[in-house]
Amino acid sequence: MAKKEAKKIRGIYEKVPGSDVWWVRYADATGRIHREKAGLKEAAKTLYRKRKTEVLQRKKLPEKLRHVHVSFSKMADEALEHCEARKVPEAYRIDCWHMATLKDWFGERAAADILPHDIERKLHALAEDGRKPATLNRYRALLSLVFSLAIRNGKVSSNPVRQVKPLTENNERVRFLDEKEETALREKIKEVCPEREPEFELALHTGMRRGEQYGLRWQDVDLKRGIITIARSKHGEARHVHINSAAKAALLKLRELHGAIGHVCPGSDGAPIHDRQDWFNECLTAAKIANFRWHDLRHTFASRLVMAAVPLRAVQVLMGHKRIETTLRYSHLGEAHLQEAVERLTAGATGTKTDTGEKQVFETVAAVGA
Repeated sequence: MAKKEAKKIRGIYEKVPGSDVWWVRYADATGRIHREKAGLKEAAKTLYRKRKTEVLQRKKLPEKLRHVHVSFSKMADEALEHCEARKVPEAYRIDCWHMATLKDWFGERAAADILPHDIERKLHALAEDGRKPATLNRYRALLSLVFSLAIRNGKVSSNPVRQVKPLTENNERVRFLDEKEETALREKIKEVCPEREPEFELALHTGMRRGEQYGLRWQDVDLKRGIITIARSKHGEARHVHINSAAKAALLKLRELHGAIGHVCPGSDGAPIHDRQDWFNECLTAAKIANFRWHDLRHTFASRLVMAAVPLRAVQVLMGHKRIETTLRYSHLGEAHLQEAVERLTAGATGTKTDTGEKQVFETVAAVGA
């Protein structure tokens, strides 16, 4: 009986049964019927109560959004304008790549007609093509941003992405240079392109993201205080990078090579070189180092901090991580004491190291046996 009554809540309904997308239906003071898409069931209940109250108070009701054809493509373009104003160039370019895919998916389709299962099918198709969960979540996040901005601007009334669960990401990959690999790579850099060694050194000792390093300008470098200011990091906020002696030496060398005006790591024409990694990949190949990329220099920086017993909270700040959970993937590298603890078992089993209590037990057992 309760189940039957739950299906018949006055003023709210599912246009497509089982879709979990709820609508509200109500009459204004003149008796004219209005319908609005609300999203989740609880949101529909809240919206229905709100509209009934507004009718009683004779407030002006909103236009019927269901009759306004707002294309997804138009919403996507507005979202890109938002991203361009708030994100670093590299992050904005990535958004452009992802947005092109989203526009291929939905194009001129009315945004209000896009349902959660439409989104799930598209993401599933990407997964079938071999895209990883982290990549799928980036598409989902950007799509959610498109709808959130459209809601704020009054273009749509609900965000269908909220009903699409994010995938569990596997962030276990922590690839870093060991001493032997670093020596081999450094030798090849000196041999193939010695002028690039300060760039390599700077990345290795600051942990800056590639976009941060190659977008860095001298006006944001304070050698006296030992601070680099990243005006807009990956998350759109400013952060400060601390300069150690090796990084300072690299910066001085870069200033000697290119001057102290403009970009710290410029191309031959003085412009930033965000996408020029040919020299680095060539040196990796020559040094016979596999499964390594420029971003792994950042992993190397973090890994070495942890292995040097630097507290994880300090590592989080130095890396510019917003969440400590991101930093925790390096935590296992600082657990050498745990290895020492389990190693004590083998020492005791072989008889090479026993404490006084163990010796007394062995002597007692031997005496009873005799």
